[in-house]
Amino acid sequence: MKLLALTLITVVLVSSASSQMMDPTKAAARAFTEVGIDQKLNDQIPLDLKFRNEEGDTVELGSLFHKKPVIISLVYYNCPMLCTQVLNGMVQTFRTLKFTAGQEFDIITVSIDHAESPEMAADKKDTYVTEYARAGVDKGWHFLVGDSLSIKKLADAVGFYFVYDPPTKQFAHASGIMVATPQGKLARYLYGIEYGAKDLTFSLMEAAQEKIGSPVDKLLLLCYHYDPTTGKYGMVVANLLRGGGALMILILGGYMFFSFRRDKKKALSISKAQLN
Repeated sequence: MKLLALTLITVVLVSSASSQMMDPTKAAARAFTEVGIDQKLNDQIPLDLKFRNEEGDTVELGSLFHKKPVIISLVYYNCPMLCTQVLNGMVQTFRTLKFTAGQEFDIITVSIDHAESPEMAADKKDTYVTEYARAGVDKGWHFLVGDSLSIKKLADAVGFYFVYDPPTKQFAHASGIMVATPQGKLARYLYGIEYGAKDLTFSLMEAAQEKIGSPVDKLLLLCYHYDPTTGKYGMVVANLLRGGGALMILILGGYMFFSFRRDKKKALSISKAQLN
């Protein structure tokens, strides 16, 4: 699955390498061999890992899971390019959803740079909570920092592979987000820097075992199927036909029921007329 996000990675590495008089071919080669995203669907996230939140308090990852799906993003706050695009893409999509962070789902953003501080996390949180502009979001979007061991364990668990490039003093990394179940199991991956509202809505619904979403959303979900190779949902003809067949049965059943009642009433009226 690593190839899906490598275009953006390569651009970042080549542009950085060029500015530092490095061989861009070597930089691109590192991207293809060491950086990317591997889907680990249904794997358990280690919820006992400890990080520090934007207030500087030590928190266990599991304490941020509250019986609702969780979106996980791995970035670094001092990133000059790709991470900002990832976060911008997230908040732009969040603003279009009927669901709200802190209510139907939560968000955990973790820095992959162990040198970054809670103050940097707080600044980043203030920026994106303000941009999100919905009540209660500050309680549902957590920005964390941690030591190198905790970061590596989390990154490996979710299949997010990155490398530090000393000449540029930057991290080469992929672009994407993960959706986890309330129990901390990886449910869905969405790639790139823009996330479709439909894909994210369906991902959250499935991660929550369809405990969120309107009846119409749940009916639409019957017609779509998650494709792990693209990280998107596509319409499935079989499901559409199945849903259409079920709908036809309901319509036919309703028609027969009301027709039977109508005929019964008509027969009773005729009987009464004959008696009179």
